[in-house]
Amino acid sequence: MSYSGSCHCDAVAFTVDGDLPTEANSCNCSHCRRKGFLLSFVPATRFTLERGEDRLQSYQFNAHRIEHLFCETCGTQPFARGAGPGGGDMRAINLRCVPEIDLDALTLNRIDGAAF
Repeated sequence: MSYSGSCHCDAVAFTVDGDLPTEANSCNCSHCRRKGFLLSFVPATRFTLERGEDRLQSYQFNAHRIEHLFCETCGTQPFARGAGPGGGDMRAINLRCVPEIDLDALTLNRIDGAAF
């Protein structure tokens, strides 16, 4: 099973090898709060960027552990890349960019990122 997502203009698209998430992280850090992210973290080996590598711009803040990537055309941030807690390469999927997910059905895990 897999699921796909994209930026608003569809220039950047990705596929994740796995079932649709039923949970999402809702973080209150200054970045996530402003953008309204609902995130799911997956190992990089399960993530495939289908198109748009050349359209991605990068933004980093605070400890620079996560590379927030957004489409240079529409500004949407469909995913980010970085290291997970164990040091493994991971992707943070913005579930708002996955059309087949019912956002209202997700169980939200509240993350106090403002305290980091």
